[in-house]
Order: sequence, then structure tokens, then C-alpha cells
Amino acid sequence: MSRSAKRKSVPRKQRVFDIIQIGNTEDLPSRAFDWFIVIAILLNILVMFLSTFRSLRPFHTVLSVLELVTIGIFSIEYILRIWTADLLYPDKTPLRARLRFLRSFDGVVDLMTILPFFFLDGFVVFRMLRVVRIFHLFRLNAQYDSFQIIVNVLYEKRNQILSSVFIIVVLMFASSLCMYGAEHEAQPEAFKNAFSGVWWSMSTLLTVGYGDIYPVTAVGKFMAICIAFLGVGAVAIPTGIISAGFVAQYTEKEHAGSRFRDVSEVGEIFVDAEHELCGLPVSEVQTAYGLQVLLLLRGELTVLPRPELTVQAEDMLIVRSEKLMKKQQKKLRKSR
Repeated sequence: MSRSAKRKSVPRKQRVFDIIQIGNTEDLPSRAFDWFIVIAILLNILVMFLSTFRSLRPFHTVLSVLELVTIGIFSIEYILRIWTADLLYPDKTPLRARLRFLRSFDGVVDLMTILPFFFLDGFVVFRMLRVVRIFHLFRLNAQYDSFQIIVNVLYEKRNQILSSVFIIVVLMFASSLCMYGAEHEAQPEAFKNAFSGVWWSMSTLLTVGYGDIYPVTAVGKFMAICIAFLGVGAVAIPTGIISAGFVAQYTEKEHAGSRFRDVSEVGEIFVDAEHELCGLPVSEVQTAYGLQVLLLLRGELTVLPRPELTVQAEDMLIVRSEKLMKKQQKKLRKSR
């Protein structure tokens, strides 16, 4: 059966779900829909920026129409995603699946993209929510490998990053207190209280140095030198953590694709999003690559490898080489 004939046999709801899902590179309508949404988002953001120029007020009607069209596109997409949420979460009832989508990151971003248009003339908070439309691009990029690597690095190194941020915050408040004690009498207007030095300590520790507040006493200048040196190290800590995470991710990605070729008897295969085993059923892995899948580790779960089970990204396969087993059986028979 041809690919077009297969698509015609797919139910309408399933076909809509396949099209609006992000990152399906094999489906041309799905890829076209992704690019269409990206263009709509960029156009909406461009209109949002242009509407702030007073010189473009004669084109206010055109900009309003463009914004209305893009918001209509986002609204239709949001409704379609709610309608197909039961296919996104097949293990839940339709109502629970839709509630799960509404609470998810995608659902919240989609809603926040639409909501400010209808309440733009209301509270200030609704006008500020227009910025959330930019995060709509994150939802599109989240399904692609380059963006996923960044997300994986930040998630895996989250404890180290939080620890480094905690150190920076402690240094910031400590330097603020020290600078207040050294500079309050010399310039009481600049350092009115301990919190007045927080802005200065932030710009100094993060090596920004705006220059709007600065020490004038000898003690304050000496402390500023010490704090500036500490700031260089404080900024370097999270940078080094994230850089090491990127190196580990790319190294693991390079070796993951060929790891199963080095399996002698029993070994493990880490499957990432671009691995050739990703998306294949266990039965095809066993027949096409001559590997016997013994166990499948998915997150914290240990899954029995049923033939119809599909290998997903981030899975760890415990395998045995069936080709090597056959060679060993032949040697055993010859020895007998």
C-alpha cells in the first residue's frame, strides 16, 4: 500500500494529530504545518514590536488585522490540540487527557499566547503576557535534537547550577552588607541601607559594571576589587558546569549510534532521538540487527521487551548478540 493510501485510511482525528505534532520529519504536511506556525509566530512578534513605534501609527489598522489573523491561527491550533489530547495521552480518559494537556507546558504557553489579545486593554499583567508569545518558539524547538540537548544538559546539571546560583546570591548579599558599612557615611544617598548595595553587588559580581553606583572610600575601593575577582570565579562556575554537560552529551551521542556493533555477549545500548533503533519495535530490532533484547530500561522502569513494544528515545536496551550465539552453538556442535 502506498504512503498516500495509508494516510487516507487513517481516521481524520488521528491524521490531524499527526499533522499538528511537532518534529515529524517524514510527513510533509506535518513539516509544512510546523513552518506555517513558525512564520505565524514570527509575524505576530514582529507586529507586536512594530506597534510600539509612533511613526507607524498610520499602519495601525494593517498591524491589527495581521495580529487578529495570527491570533486566529493560534486559537484554531489550540482547539485542535485540545481535541486530539486523548491521542497524546492514550493511557488516560479523554477528559483527563485534555486536563493534562491544559496543565502541561505546551497547553499553558498556547493559552498565554492567545489570552493577552482578548484582555489587552485590561490589567497591566495581561499586557505583559504578550511576551509569552515568544516562548511559543521554544515549544516548537523542543522536539528537535539541537534544542533537546540543551534541555538535557540543564536538567542533568540542575543541582550543580542551583548550587552555583546559591553561591552567587550569598556573595551578592554579603558584598552588599560590606559595601554599605564602608560607603554609607561617605555617600548616604547612594547607599541608604543594606539593600541599596544589592544593585551594585549584582553588577559587580556578574562583571557588568554599570557605573551608576561606585565606591569612593579607600576601604570601599579595596573591597570592590576583591568582590570583582570573586565575581569572575562565580560566573565561571556555572559556565564550566554547562560546558562539561555539553561535552558529555555530544560524546555520548557520537558513541551511541555504534555501541551495539561492539556487543560481544551481553551489553547495553543507549537510544537517543537520532539513534537508528529509535522508533523500531523490539521484533524488528531482533530480526534486522541480530540482537536479542533481554530488558528495556525506561526511566526508573524495567520493561519486559514484548515484540510489539516500540523503542523510544532515552531508552536503555540490555541486549545479547544472536549472531554470536549461533556461532558459539556451531562450535559446540563441532566439538561434540
